[in-house]
Amino acid sequence: MFDPFISPSAARLPQLHHTTIAVIGLGYVGLPLAVELSTKYPVVGYDHSFNRIEELKSGFDKTQETSSERLQAITTHLPEEKGLLFTNDTGHLKICTIYIVSVPTPTDKHNRPDLSLLIKASETIGAVLKPGDVVIYESTVYPGVTEEICVPVLEKISGLKFNHHFYAGYSPERINPGDKVHTLTNIIKVTSGSTPEVADLVDSLYKSIIIAGTHKAPSIKIAEACKVIENSQRDINIAFVNEIAKIFCLLDIDTQAVLEAAGTKWNFLKFKPGLVGGHCTGVDPYYLAQKAQEVGYHPEIILAGRRINDGMGTYVAQEVVKLMIKNDISVKQANILILGFTFKENCPDVRNTRVIDIILTLQEYDTNCEVYDPWADKKEVKHEYGLSICNQYVELKGSYDAIILAVAHHEFLTFDLNLLKSKPQSVIYDIKSILNKSLVNGRL
Repeated sequence: MFDPFISPSAARLPQLHHTTIAVIGLGYVGLPLAVELSTKYPVVGYDHSFNRIEELKSGFDKTQETSSERLQAITTHLPEEKGLLFTNDTGHLKICTIYIVSVPTPTDKHNRPDLSLLIKASETIGAVLKPGDVVIYESTVYPGVTEEICVPVLEKISGLKFNHHFYAGYSPERINPGDKVHTLTNIIKVTSGSTPEVADLVDSLYKSIIIAGTHKAPSIKIAEACKVIENSQRDINIAFVNEIAKIFCLLDIDTQAVLEAAGTKWNFLKFKPGLVGGHCTGVDPYYLAQKAQEVGYHPEIILAGRRINDGMGTYVAQEVVKLMIKNDISVKQANILILGFTFKENCPDVRNTRVIDIILTLQEYDTNCEVYDPWADKKEVKHEYGLSICNQYVELKGSYDAIILAVAHHEFLTFDLNLLKSKPQSVIYDIKSILNKSLVNGRL
């Protein structure tokens, strides 16, 4: 039967048992993927950052997603043999036949999708693309980006024709940084391809390493869409509990007690209020909203949820200021300690952390904010946010007029916060509701 996707003279697809795979981008998503693939295939792990490549070669992963022992066990210097070759030399990509792109797709300062890194990765691949090659994208995008933006770049740079000389696939990443239970191989992987035959190849590739199995989507656009709605749904649910937390604060009702009671019903969704940052949940809704607006629809619920969640840092700061005034503590030049800066607990990831919103708002009141986070990288925080932080308890300067527990790192559970107070009435605010209620003045 005639296949409308492939002409009779189309290039043949690679055979998995004779392929070398390139993973482009070795961050929180790309590195775990490259490591798992290297147990079955020769893998070239490419990252444009020289420092990142050098630290991985030395067996160190600053994201703490992969142990030194495992890195050292799978690292190879020969790209043709099973294992993982770390490189920032695009020349090593020429031997590959399957390329997997896992670069960040953030938003700009106006919350518009920033696809610059994705386009750059496509240009890099286009320069080495050969007939029969397959390019698989994992980066979060809105529906249509793979075929409408990335593929034209590949065609332009390579001079090859899509679905005739080369092919594409999309398999959305579901990595949860810092989560040692829901790891790459334990999460069902959605797959897709630009033709039925490519879809089968992509699905087989991931099925060879994913213990939980795969789900083959009918099209690339469907696979792209499933990713953005997964995190948009989560964002909306968190926005709901953030809003009720604000309401219950005005009513002097304990939000956590309400959620605990409601959680006894079998179909109640157990979300908790808090800051929403990171590389997915705080970003993906904007990608979906962008595409919706392009086709003439203005999303209401999605953007309403984003407004609520984006405003939680400012809300927390203002609540702390109110409590300080209530306790007769001078706000101007007050010393305030922020415990935690990463976007989530027990993880070094500071991308899109909303703790920065608390700090910026408090600085508007002329307060002195000090940040302590044993997980965050000092240099990265300084580079990305222009902020100096402490990594060790002994670095703390002294006593504080207010203390905000912003991130639930396990180290903070053993702190005696009373020893850090400047006075008995100093304010303790617990965003994550992990401290004994009797010790805090306020919490979400």
